[in-house]
Amino acid sequence: VQLQASGGGLVQAGGSLRLSCAASTTFSINVIGWYRQAPGKQRESVAVIVVGGGTNYADSVKGRFTISRDNAKNTVYLQMNSLKPEDTAVYYCYVRRYGVDYWGKGTQVTVSS
Repeated sequence: VQLQASGGGLVQAGGSLRLSCAASTTFSINVIGWYRQAPGKQRESVAVIVVGGGTNYADSVKGRFTISRDNAKNTVYLQMNSLKPEDTAVYYCYVRRYGVDYWGKGTQVTVSS
């Protein structure tokens, strides 16, 4: 599965960004979502859709971020509102298919104070 992420950039605190991730296929994908990695920190789950199991969000983004998918376009989105400087990180799109994890190249999100 190939994943192409886009939509990162520089935004002021309180602003919004929308990340997009286009997948080469969504056939038999069990999990799709977004992780992020800030400098000096481990990669962490931000928001994921578990097919048939709903969505899960990190506590730090609940109420601010929304994950959604467009099956017709094989695309998953991450709408990020009320951004904070601590949201600064490289964001990675991720899918799990047949028990195998696939990662897209990251997209940088920088939130200035």
